[in-house]
Amino acid sequence: MKKHRRFLLFILTALILIAITWGTVVYNRIFGPNVGTPGKGEFSLYIPTGSDYKDVLDSLVSNDLLKNIDSFEWVAKKKGYPEKVKSGHYIISDNMSNNSLVNMLRAGLQVPVNVVISTARTPQDLAGRIAGQIEPDSAALISLLNDETFLEKYKFNRYTVLGMFIPNTYEFWWNTSAEDFIKRMYSEYSDFWNGDRLKKAEALKMAPDEIITLASIIVTESNKEDEYATIAGLYINRLNKGMKLQADPTVIYALGDFNRRRVLKNDTRVDSPYNTYLYSGLPPGPITLPSIKAIDAVLNYEKHNYIYFCAKDDFSGYHVFARTLEQHNRNARLYQIALNRQNILK
Repeated sequence: MKKHRRFLLFILTALILIAITWGTVVYNRIFGPNVGTPGKGEFSLYIPTGSDYKDVLDSLVSNDLLKNIDSFEWVAKKKGYPEKVKSGHYIISDNMSNNSLVNMLRAGLQVPVNVVISTARTPQDLAGRIAGQIEPDSAALISLLNDETFLEKYKFNRYTVLGMFIPNTYEFWWNTSAEDFIKRMYSEYSDFWNGDRLKKAEALKMAPDEIITLASIIVTESNKEDEYATIAGLYINRLNKGMKLQADPTVIYALGDFNRRRVLKNDTRVDSPYNTYLYSGLPPGPITLPSIKAIDAVLNYEKHNYIYFCAKDDFSGYHVFARTLEQHNRNARLYQIALNRQNILK
């Protein structure tokens, strides 16, 4: 009888040990650390739209993120992840467990990306810069930026659309579609043009897109923010007097030669609606993305009597302003002499 009890106790003990061992194995498979990231920090995993489970697994393996591939696959299949793949941008931490990783991916708990909108000369330029920050490629963005029917519902066209994008840093889901990206940017544009800004634009008898176009000329004329309001006042004086703006940056835009440093008389004859030496008023749209400071400088322009200006001959980046053509010609001659000395011919 005692031998029988000892045998039963032995069997029970063995079963308990086996259960503990198996339980430990299962627990470690599910909850033990199984992720190793480069540099032992965080890794950004991008899962493109339309990806399947094999695509995700290939990405995890090719980036050497899994210490044990079999254990990850076991947990992923137990939790039904292969049927619930969601695209997006995911932050994977070092030493994550299979459970944490699968739960995050299966639930689509992605992390937004910062989209920086700063400078861009053309819609094509802008699309290229955006395409490097979210999933849609530049072709998808360009297609919409050139689609007059699509833009019409936002009251823009292919000439003015650049002005919809207010330079700033915005949070986006990485897998945001091209359509949703533009829809969001229009929302940000609408928020930017609040009551105070609209009231100031109305006082100038200018629409927001015209304010942005003028601001775009100002930022290409000067990189000195403390001059913006003065230059804005000068151009507004010319517009009010019915004078052509005669802005060199618009000629450069018409020529498409953005590296040009000097505009020659022959250049001012290029036939383009952007050439403000030939055509009165503002160009049909912005010639670059103006900063918020430049836009606000137009809305809060400096009141004065200047109607001419040119760059200083010391190449400081600042300008000299004049009320008369005689004063301006003197200033311009000094600058031309300085350019010649530096052998800057174009």
